[in-house]
Amino acid sequence: MPELPEVETVKETLKRKILNKKIKQVIVRYDGIIEEPSVSDFVNRLPNETIKDITRLGKWLIFHLDHYYLLSHLRMEGKYFLKNSNEEYGKHEHIIFVFDDGTDLRYQDTRKFGRMLLVDKDKLNTSRPIRELGLEPWDENLTNEYLKDKYHNKRLPIKTVILDQSIITGIGNIYADEVLFMSKINPLTKVSLLDDDDLNNIIKNTRLVLSKAIKEGGTTIRSYTSDLGVTGRFQNELYVHCREHEKCLICGSEILKIKVGGRGTYYCPICQQEKK
Repeated sequence: MPELPEVETVKETLKRKILNKKIKQVIVRYDGIIEEPSVSDFVNRLPNETIKDITRLGKWLIFHLDHYYLLSHLRMEGKYFLKNSNEEYGKHEHIIFVFDDGTDLRYQDTRKFGRMLLVDKDKLNTSRPIRELGLEPWDENLTNEYLKDKYHNKRLPIKTVILDQSIITGIGNIYADEVLFMSKINPLTKVSLLDDDDLNNIIKNTRLVLSKAIKEGGTTIRSYTSDLGVTGRFQNELYVHCREHEKCLICGSEILKIKVGGRGTYYCPICQQEKK
């Protein structure tokens, strides 16, 4: 699944490929990806719009157009590809942005979980996806006090809470495991038991892990690659995620895999002992 570093990589790759291209036509081959407005409005409003910039908030790509923002969430399997307009459509290419220079930006999604929204320029921050996001990992307001306020009434394991996009946005399953390992926090530890050092370590290591992953172009696991086959290298830096039964690189113990909140979770039982 694309997480913040992968989405950042897609954003930067697309910026090199499609800035200042003008949309001539939009073809929607699977309606379910368009969350709002209606599919007919989506198709009718986008022609003659130019892609001025592409930014990111959490895991959302934000395409800056002349009169709108196009929000795109890749979910599990979403990918973008730039192709010539005369190339045959692939089976899973569901949204086609036809440019006036003979190229297409094609959104491919084998599971069809991705979502797109078109919002007016003055409604970005009040649109549902954006207003529900928590702080970016590098926001100066991400402090111990902020986390204490968000965590104080929760009785859930930290692995579940660290994935809550309304608190810190952009952390997904891969990086949650890595942040907790580096912070020496067991994924089953209840957030109410975390002390100031734990919270400091979560903030520090979230920034460290995500910054390094962005530098490496993200993590390529299973079927995820970014636009035009760009792949990440951070999988070579993982301490615990997807390393079940391998030896911990720090203490030599066996890495275990459990389920926390329905998510596959990897940890070292020695380096990450549970607080009770």
